[in-house]
Amino acid sequence: MSYSAALKRFALPKLSIAQITICLTLYYVLILNLPLFREFYSILSAAEAVKTGFVVSIPFFIFAVIYLLFNLAVWPYLTKPLFALILITSSMVSYSMYNYGIYIDYGMVENIFETDSAEASAYISLYSVCWVLLLGIIPALLLLSVKRRKQTILSLLLEKCLGIATALGIILVVFWLYYQDYSSVGRNNHYLKKMIVPTEYIYSTANYINRTYLTDPVSHSVIGEDAQQKPTAIQTEKPTLMVFILGETARAQNYELNGYPRATNRYTRDMNVVSFQDVTACGTATALSVPCMFSSLNRENYDKKIAANQDNLLDILQRAGIDILWKENDGGHKGVATRVKTEIINRDTSNPRCDGKTCYDMALLDNFSENVNRLKDNRLIALHLIGSHGPTYYQRYPAEFKAFTPDCPRSDIENCEISEIVNTYDNTLLYTDYVISQTIKKLRALEDKYNTALFYISDHGESLGENGVFLHGIPYLLAPDTQKKVPLITWFSDGFSRVKNINTDCLKNNAKTGSYSHDNVFHSLLGIMDVETTLYTPSLDIFAICRQ
Repeated sequence: MSYSAALKRFALPKLSIAQITICLTLYYVLILNLPLFREFYSILSAAEAVKTGFVVSIPFFIFAVIYLLFNLAVWPYLTKPLFALILITSSMVSYSMYNYGIYIDYGMVENIFETDSAEASAYISLYSVCWVLLLGIIPALLLLSVKRRKQTILSLLLEKCLGIATALGIILVVFWLYYQDYSSVGRNNHYLKKMIVPTEYIYSTANYINRTYLTDPVSHSVIGEDAQQKPTAIQTEKPTLMVFILGETARAQNYELNGYPRATNRYTRDMNVVSFQDVTACGTATALSVPCMFSSLNRENYDKKIAANQDNLLDILQRAGIDILWKENDGGHKGVATRVKTEIINRDTSNPRCDGKTCYDMALLDNFSENVNRLKDNRLIALHLIGSHGPTYYQRYPAEFKAFTPDCPRSDIENCEISEIVNTYDNTLLYTDYVISQTIKKLRALEDKYNTALFYISDHGESLGENGVFLHGIPYLLAPDTQKKVPLITWFSDGFSRVKNINTDCLKNNAKTGSYSHDNVFHSLLGIMDVETTLYTPSLDIFAICRQ
């Protein structure tokens, strides 16, 4: 048999637009929406009683919904390039949901667009590449190789009308028979609609692009123009030196200082730090939680566009005369340090703490004394850690900090035992604790020149396989506490406590019994740095009640 004859024998048949639509729909229902059906199985298995007909109707209902939408989207000349791209991205979404339990909604799309290449590469593994290749790239190539059967415009429109009518008919029949069942499951599990591939992630991506790139820009709003330091803050014998450490992906539940049975805080536990036991993040992803934390807006009324186009905490502190430096080791400050001095850690291998893609957080303390000396008067240095950023937890700490073993030295953490994932994650917390302790030591060494203090808080938490969920970014209302509860640690030198009139016993008691959130950061930093402005709300300052 000749080569050309072989090609003809195994060539894909010519398909009409209607047949292509059906094939695409079946592939999405049977393969790419497996995470959705797995979730349905989990929900229905826990129910006391379930109608057999309702269970059988679910794949038909999902087929009808996707088939209806595809009938509106599949057209000659547009289908192949468009759906080849959608197939590849859908396979990525399916991988994330099936292996990590991540929903690609607006918040996650925002986080993806604002993640740098080094962070994104952490998600690449042989397993993920094979998944995308088999479920996305190969089907996309098959689609591109399919020859379309010629047909008249009239026959094309008739096929589409028939397809739409069929889909609507199935939807109506299913709703007529089992509306109450779908309504009940839907009300109790709102997140299910976010799991349908490809509708949710396409909608969220389009929404993000529209809001970010196609909507008229908002002019920058200057707020806190009245900000100034109290005279007592300026006239002190020694200037204030505050180090603000912004953690990454640290969850409060795994902190020894908060009752965790493992020694994840062995470096700071004897350094007279104060750990706040109940602190809630503004969001479950960095792109939302960091701008929210530094904004004057609280979580309930937070709007990214408003926050991004008005002054934040750093701007107001700077306006009041506090000199600020932001040092970055986590792929970006998400816009909060745009108008203050910044220094990005060079990831080049010339730095022994870096491998060309990422750096250990101790790199942030290189040249610390020089950084301090370059500032003047009362000053604040912000250190943005890479902390416990996953899934490559094992890359966040040097070998000598591998205290909990066996760990999981790979990025496809779903192929590790849960205990190994927890061990690796706890090692990242231990290393972060070491970085904090070394920062405190450097501050102690400068006590003769400055009244020194440290404030540490994480942007959000992390899921480590509880209920089959990994990483973070689940919509806030659905997210578990492991993604929302974060550590908050403070340390004050004796000179700082004396000048600021802080009752340490009061602060320790409130840290154990009080409930706080990222909403407190804005007002607490203004308060402890003695900045007066009408934006300041004393009731949201975690230190105010303990300052005599």
